[in-house]
Amino acid sequence: MQEQLIIFDMDGTLVNSSVTIANAINYVRSRLGFHPMEQEDILTKINDHTINPAQVFYHARAFDRKHEMWFSEYYTNNHEKELVLYEGVKELLELLKEKGASLAVATNAYRNSTLESLTYLGVHEHFDAIACYDDVPQGKPHPDMLYKILEELDMPAEQSLFIGDGPRDKMASERAGIEYVMVDWGFTEHQKAVRSVDELKEIILNRR
Repeated sequence: MQEQLIIFDMDGTLVNSSVTIANAINYVRSRLGFHPMEQEDILTKINDHTINPAQVFYHARAFDRKHEMWFSEYYTNNHEKELVLYEGVKELLELLKEKGASLAVATNAYRNSTLESLTYLGVHEHFDAIACYDDVPQGKPHPDMLYKILEELDMPAEQSLFIGDGPRDKMASERAGIEYVMVDWGFTEHQKAVRSVDELKEIILNRR
């Protein structure tokens, strides 16, 4: 396996956080005085790149410090009860590290909740770089966090691979000039996507 950088989206790709995300958004909505949204509706809209999520979820022009504080508050108090890694993910990360790959995370989650999640799930130490929503000027579908990771690890886009579960991930990858793999065990259903962690493992290991 040649030297390469494998970048993962977090929610819906590494971590089944559907319950936590939906509950955290509804917690923020409750603090703002809004009624809760259905979980399925929230998860559908999370990966919809055509909407302004701050407007849809919180009736605001953009996310602000209150939104982040309340979202992180819920995450901190509940991630140990609600988060799980998708089956086979930890073994895949361990194998890739053994093979000499550099690993990174690019997520639209906030840094505090990201670090809490990955640490609790026992995989934080596997990653050489982590780029989050509040680390860059613009989150996905913009390529900012992918550029940040490439620069931090001094790796060219041609030797990198980005793995995600939604159109925001795909668009960011294309804009950064990084090869992309879509997986289909997360929040968004796709007609053409990788269906299992074992299939993903073969794609990565056989990549040239």
